Amino acid sequence: MPELLNTTRFGNEILREEMRRISPEEILSNEVQALIENMYYTLHEKQYGVGIAAPQVGARIALSVVGIKPTPTRPNIEPFNAVLINPTVAETFGDTEEIWEGCISSGEGMSTLYAKVPRFNKIRLQWFDEAAKEYDEVLEGFVAQHETDHLNEILFVDRLKNTKTYMLADEYRKLILSEHLS
Repeated sequence: MPELLNTTRFGNEILREEMRRISPEEILSNEVQALIENMYYTLHEKQYGVGIAAPQVGARIALSVVGIKPTPTRPNIEPFNAVLINPTVAETFGDTEEIWEGCISSGEGMSTLYAKVPRFNKIRLQWFDEAAKEYDEVLEGFVAQHETDHLNEILFVDRLKNTKTYMLADEYRKLILSEHLS
């Protein structure tokens, strides 16, 4: 039976460390496979948004799970479910666009911090999945950029250009989501 994992918060030193890359053999280990299962379980049970990275649950390895689906604010986004191990952004395309992001390490529920973050519209990402299969794909949208940052000691607040966009989830839902739903 999978277990819910506790999350780390801004200020925890692990969020400011570069994560250790792991070998294909280690990917297939019982320990890493159990971590992946528990991360997916935590992501879905807690409804944490689009992804969770290993340092956010106290593990010092370059691994994240992503579960993106369309939402009222992003109705046209392509679903993307993947385990990203040792991800590397090999190339970026075009300009950046500011999009709203939050982070479970910045707070939970109505206390989650949101802000507009510049992200590339397209990236070429290289990674391994949970079966140690290697990928090299061009991905559109903000897919994987936030979670990959977590593995490289970068928080979304580090990427902000306009700090005046900071707001907590309750205000975000009132001001921003209401615009998208009307």
